[in-house]
Amino acid sequence: MNLFTEQINGKKDWERLFQSIPAFLPLVEYILDKESLPIVGLELLTPGTNFVAKFDNYVIKVFTPKESGYKQEFDFESEMFATLRANDLGVPSPKIIASGFVEDKYSFYYMITEYIEGTELTDVLKDMTEPEKLKISRKLRAATDKMNIPCISFNEADPINDESNSWSWEDYTKRFKAERMEYIHTHSYGEKVFVHGDLCSDNILMTPQGELYILDFADALLAPIIYEHALVAIELFELDPALLRGYFGEYNADELAEICFNGILIHGYGGEILPWNIGKPTEFECLDDLLKKLRVKF
Repeated sequence: MNLFTEQINGKKDWERLFQSIPAFLPLVEYILDKESLPIVGLELLTPGTNFVAKFDNYVIKVFTPKESGYKQEFDFESEMFATLRANDLGVPSPKIIASGFVEDKYSFYYMITEYIEGTELTDVLKDMTEPEKLKISRKLRAATDKMNIPCISFNEADPINDESNSWSWEDYTKRFKAERMEYIHTHSYGEKVFVHGDLCSDNILMTPQGELYILDFADALLAPIIYEHALVAIELFELDPALLRGYFGEYNADELAEICFNGILIHGYGGEILPWNIGKPTEFECLDDLLKKLRVKF
């Protein structure tokens, strides 16, 4: 077969192509015919790392081939396991319709799920009253509590010992980076549970009926629960007091600052998350600077 005709040799080529419907159309049409699904005009969805598009009432995700420089099988197998697990646990998430593998010019894994009609949670939160914020954040906590429980090992991701997690901290001071490495390797993080890993605005939808759906389990892994909670507090809720109360209860500010401090230091996107709501890399000479800023914010 020669369905995908473009050249892929590294991440730059993939980043140039992964939002191109013309490049992927023959491949997608073949997959949909193979799965006996309706071939309807494609519509690109929020970009991430993979080619993702809506057709009819479904979503197709074509994963990066290994030639792109990304971890192809790791990403596919992780997302398949995590999505099926969410479905089985009753976590509101898109159901998997089909999945598979196509051997073409490059080898492509794919996954097809139902399409969820909704609005990204962050866009909805802007116009909510305080009681509405409390209600929706409690609903999210109920959903994450279903997920955030012990689970069998399903990938090799290690948020504490994997040196590749340091990429997001490159712009921080030498002292900060050294203190971070020493801290995370000596701190007692406790039990690892299943975490979604990327509960940001793109990955949580509210339907017209007011239900929440969690999408895109590509970053799921086993990690301390604070890995999940830190991202929810800082990035998704942007430190909004009403949302924090709904999710964490009548929280103690210092305790929540500690949770976010410990969680953000091991998060795969930790160094990128802080500038959104806490401070720029240049504002943190050492770990104590981060903890002080978090305590002030809460």
